[in-house]
Amino acid sequence: MNLHLHHVISDVTGVTGMRIIRAIVAGERDPRTLATFRDYRIKSSEDTIAKALEGDYRPEHIFTLTQSLALYDFTQQQLAACDQEIERLLDTFASLVDLDTHPLPPPTTAHRQPQRNEPAFDLRSHLYRITGVDLTQVPGLQALTIHTVLSEIGLDMSKWPTDKHFASWLGLCPDNQISGGKVLSTGSRRVQNRASRALRMAAQSLRTSPSYLGAFYRRMRSKLGPAKATTATAHKLAKIIYHMLQEKTPYRAQSAEAYLQKDQARRLRQLRKQATQLGFDLVPQASNA
Repeated sequence: MNLHLHHVISDVTGVTGMRIIRAIVAGERDPRTLATFRDYRIKSSEDTIAKALEGDYRPEHIFTLTQSLALYDFTQQQLAACDQEIERLLDTFASLVDLDTHPLPPPTTAHRQPQRNEPAFDLRSHLYRITGVDLTQVPGLQALTIHTVLSEIGLDMSKWPTDKHFASWLGLCPDNQISGGKVLSTGSRRVQNRASRALRMAAQSLRTSPSYLGAFYRRMRSKLGPAKATTATAHKLAKIIYHMLQEKTPYRAQSAEAYLQKDQARRLRQLRKQATQLGFDLVPQASNA
């Protein structure tokens, strides 16, 4: 049809895009009229959208668009049915916390409505009820990510004696290959695990986070590169999830400043140790103030 709607709005399946597509299928062809369906949040003006809707509305193209819209609507109906079934199954899990006496902590994100690909029901409350802890308080972990992880690992963490066993099962720690006393490989083990992929994606979302984990990711990225930084941060997330589920302890949030102070103290300890081994004393520089 030679329309350029996807160039003037960021998502053709959003409010504005679907209004325009449904109007075209219903028989509207005037670009100016179609542009009036613009949502007030769209940055492009009506004139810009109208120019993008000047194209070739041939019957065969309209037929194909009608078929595609019908398939899209059918897929959305099937996804809604899946959400209903997931909610029904979550209701069958035993509750580890009473939401009346121990309400769900405030969310760490600004949005209140389900975002793209998120279930239409309150998944966060269900996860809090069946786990006894609010894992969404951990930076980088959203309800959908936690749901993906729990669908792979379950709720019983006793299957892994320690958090190191858990991280190894996820393939988020070095897999040292040694032969004849020689280290052949130190890379992480390749696994086909949805939980591992979800944690890696969560780790990547921390690159601009002002949290403790965000500072850790940025330090690892500058030191090891993006790939290894993602694995190292996902390893930290896995350990946090393990201890929260195993010990039923809430997450204690820390800022990036706290991590930087801790890292500075660690570097000072290393410098003092190296100076002592070389027979020197580490003396702090006097302040000019």
